[in-house]
Amino acid sequence: MHRRLAFIDTLRGIAVLAVLFQHVFEVIVQKHPTGAYYWVFHDAIGYYMNFGRFGVVLFFFVSGFVIPFSFPDSATPVRDFTISRFFRLYPAYWTSMVIGLVTMQVLEANAYPLSQVIANVTMLQTFVNIPNLWIFYWTLAIELLFYVGCTILFAMGLLNRRFTAVAIVIAAALVGTAAALLIESRTVSSLMEVGLNLSAMFLGKVIRDTVIGGKLRWPHVTVCTVFYAIFAITLAERRFGGVYQENFFYSYSIGSAYVCAALVFIAFAAFGERMAWRSMAFVGTISYSVYLMSPFVIVWIHRLVWLGDGPLGWAAFAALVAALSILVSWSTYAFIEKPSISFGQRFRSKRRRAVVLEPALSAQGAAE
Repeated sequence: MHRRLAFIDTLRGIAVLAVLFQHVFEVIVQKHPTGAYYWVFHDAIGYYMNFGRFGVVLFFFVSGFVIPFSFPDSATPVRDFTISRFFRLYPAYWTSMVIGLVTMQVLEANAYPLSQVIANVTMLQTFVNIPNLWIFYWTLAIELLFYVGCTILFAMGLLNRRFTAVAIVIAAALVGTAAALLIESRTVSSLMEVGLNLSAMFLGKVIRDTVIGGKLRWPHVTVCTVFYAIFAITLAERRFGGVYQENFFYSYSIGSAYVCAALVFIAFAAFGERMAWRSMAFVGTISYSVYLMSPFVIVWIHRLVWLGDGPLGWAAFAALVAALSILVSWSTYAFIEKPSISFGQRFRSKRRRAVVLEPALSAQGAAE
């Protein structure tokens, strides 16, 4: 019934490379003399656009496009969805944890409390107020929240109602924008940021319902995107505005990341498979592994194979990180991630009924 959509995998590839190169340039700027290039690099990745956040939000849009349609037509769809998500996320995540712990012990002599490690094994550490082992794990909590939300809506019969996602995006924008403007609280801003990330996911579903489902129209996308953009810009100003303190997070860069991710996703969705790029789609296929493994590749290369300062050295560093990250991630995808997904499919229950597809729908896919 489902096949991978190449333009969605292309977007995944763009997203993960944006995150990777943000991390690469942060290492260059923070740990090496960059002279006259310092503020050129720093402003590009911190003041005007945070490419890491752009990539992450692009992933959130992809999840919104894909996940609500991943509930199988089986006897126990919620159970089957839960099992498929578990085997999709956890084995690769645990592999990343092992590689990270070894890397940090060998290269940095870092040790972590056993309680923190155990909490991170569950992927639920954020919900019990225990720090992530590494900061980039924060996105996984948002994914889990979205899965839970979709499961609840599915169980209530609301997930694929015509205006459910539209209502969620607009309501989140109204509440979040009002809270950002009226309540001066770091805690409230953090909670609203979670709401913004979830609204990006539901906006992804609105777009899916427009370009594939046919249940919505482009005016719905336009209205939702405007509300989402107002929410993003307002919250970014409240949460990250003020004096730019060289920490790569500022109102312009974060607001730009959220808005640009929406515009890029809409453009790709509007043109569909015509926007697919085979080599980038390959990177997108292994993007979860790239996301989880590339930070440790950066640590190893930076410590052992630094190629010198200056534009040529930095470019060589970035290219080597990208190439080795893709190689390592292809290995973990081929030997960990993909077999785990296949193994999880063994537990799927029988189909509930035969499904007759309309010709126009036979090419759509959940791409997971």
